[in-house]
Amino acid sequence: MSRNWLADFKYEDGAWLVKKTGHRVPATRELANDIFTWLTFYTLAQSWRSWRRITGHKRPTIAFYPEKPRPWYHIWPVMHASGAKLISDTSVADIVFQFDDSTETDHTPPPTKPGAKLVNFDCKDISKSNVAAAFERAAGYSLAVDPRTFTGTMVEKSEKNACHDGRILEGPLEQPIEDKTYQVLVDNEIPGGLIEDLRCCICGGEPAVVFRKRRPIDRRFLNENAEVLLDTPANCYSEDEIRVISRFAEEIGLEWGGVDVLRDNASGRIYIVDANKTDMGPPVALKLGHKLKSTRRMAKAFVAAFAPKRK
Repeated sequence: MSRNWLADFKYEDGAWLVKKTGHRVPATRELANDIFTWLTFYTLAQSWRSWRRITGHKRPTIAFYPEKPRPWYHIWPVMHASGAKLISDTSVADIVFQFDDSTETDHTPPPTKPGAKLVNFDCKDISKSNVAAAFERAAGYSLAVDPRTFTGTMVEKSEKNACHDGRILEGPLEQPIEDKTYQVLVDNEIPGGLIEDLRCCICGGEPAVVFRKRRPIDRRFLNENAEVLLDTPANCYSEDEIRVISRFAEEIGLEWGGVDVLRDNASGRIYIVDANKTDMGPPVALKLGHKLKSTRRMAKAFVAAFAPKRK
């Protein structure tokens, strides 16, 4: 692995700081185990990359702008499983990805060749407020609430990407906090004292793979899963719900990424509560065989969406 990757992190006060997002990861034994588990998957995913080089497989070229993904991002193993060749020059690449962890971006596409496929350049704002607004347009019902007038239980979250700082409050509030967003509390509890997120991977603007992410209810806002299961969109959502997810992706310009979908027990409705155009994955808690299986599924969707065979 490149030593430059270490520059993405800074150790301070017993935690690793992710410099780009500001997210802090406690330096625990569990973190060390997660890193070891990821390295096992990384080694196998690296074999796909090596095999493509050995066989001379004809493949599309792909470039990222303004940054390149690290191997822990979902696009990295998918790119190699699909046979795409990573290059630096956007002006000659077949596929050019906008890749930036920032919550808000406004990147004019770099020079590209005629016919190049541009991905995610219209995805400029994944703040929680924009996600909620786009979801309401796509679904026809609201996730967001006005904390000054809403009576009942609600969730307060940071607007920024990857903070995992949600907390449950009772409304109304006299003084909502600036740079926070407020949403309905979705009851997504399942048997066993767990909550379940239906993490939907988007490729070509359409749902492609679902990870059922489960964790203790008292840790609902943390990215620490007790169990992750691989599933399909058709098994998790109705046809109407799949159309809602696709419309949502179109609303925010998300052609590749992940969205967190919660199903409310009382109403049966789905709510999209978060979107990420630089999602990491597959989840560490997913079994190794299913990590590989999900990556191959995403690679197949990647080729169909961004590098179809020319007639």
